[in-house]
Amino acid sequence: MRGLFGLGIVLLIVGLAILAWPVISYTDRETAVDIGPIEVQTERDKQFVLPPVLGIATAASGVALIVFGRRKA
Repeated sequence: MRGLFGLGIVLLIVGLAILAWPVISYTDRETAVDIGPIEVQTERDKQFVLPPVLGIATAASGVALIVFGRRKA
């Protein structure tokens, strides 16, 4: 049951990370113009929002796996 305990720790850490940083920002680069040696690129900043319920559910399932893994060991 060490696997359940380890998976519980990972899920707990991921759930707390989702609660701490709910927005993931990234830059999307696209080539706007490509004429021979001339190339123009555009950059757009985009954000991906993770719902807090996802973090709570992930952390809670991690705690449940930790408890269950400890109980069976």
